[in-house]
Amino acid sequence: MNNDSTPSAPQDITLPGIHDAASEASGRGQKVYVRLSALRLVSLLVATLAAALSIAVGSFDFSGLLVLVAFVAAAAAEFALIQLQPERDWYAGRAVAESTKTLAWRFAVKGEPFGPNVTDGEAEALLRARVTEVLQRGKDRINVGPGEAVLTKSMRALRQSPFLAQKDAYLRHRTDEQRNWYATNARKNEVRATVWRYALLTGELLAIAAAAISLGRDEPIDFTGIVAAFVAGGAAWLAIKQHSQLTSAYRVAAGELAVQADVLRGVTAEDWPQAVADAEEAISREHTMWLATRGEEPLPPNNNGNS
Repeated sequence: MNNDSTPSAPQDITLPGIHDAASEASGRGQKVYVRLSALRLVSLLVATLAAALSIAVGSFDFSGLLVLVAFVAAAAAEFALIQLQPERDWYAGRAVAESTKTLAWRFAVKGEPFGPNVTDGEAEALLRARVTEVLQRGKDRINVGPGEAVLTKSMRALRQSPFLAQKDAYLRHRTDEQRNWYATNARKNEVRATVWRYALLTGELLAIAAAAISLGRDEPIDFTGIVAAFVAGGAAWLAIKQHSQLTSAYRVAAGELAVQADVLRGVTAEDWPQAVADAEEAISREHTMWLATRGEEPLPPNNNGNS
């Protein structure tokens, strides 16, 4: 019986330990960065609000105390961001995780440069060399534990499988899953961007109303300044989260992967290695764009598995 005509159920792969460690470091760095940034923004808003309200308890200037505490909290958050540099964990971790993931899948399904024209031994040596190059970017930020750091049993097993089994596994567990992730997160970020933009518009309209009401009047509370501070804080938060930019990047990636998936379904064994490389390039472009929006340099092309 020809095994190529009756492939087994599509097999997912266990990604290398370096990918998992980098992904964990990235998630941890992102969480710390976002929380410290939020603390800084909230503290500045509290300071603005306290200064505008001028609250006093008897002869005690309670607003002054709030302003002092809020600025201390903001300064502490800023100092922590400078010292910890959590964005380095976030960016470097994602760069290493994404690059390791693409190398793992290329190896497992014999995509370029790990095609059938190289022996398994040569492919494994090349994979170790490429992963070592990738790891240089964030080795001081990533804690790789024990286990299968570069090659996993499932990666070797899929590489030894018939062509149709590799094809089905790649389509289902790499291309389709990645495309669904992009499409789902594009919708989520679109909703969040819309909500935040309407919230900012509402704040701006309130600021206009407050300014019109207080025009030519000596108001004890600067409502216009308070609303303006909240609008500015919301705009700063929106810039940190980058919902609109992520929506565009994810939509482009999902569209490119949809085209690549259609190509992959009809590709022959001879053209398969290059087709896989093209699909991985479509995925890596989103990551390159993501790094560029944060002023980071992407990994060199050869580190992503290209010759």
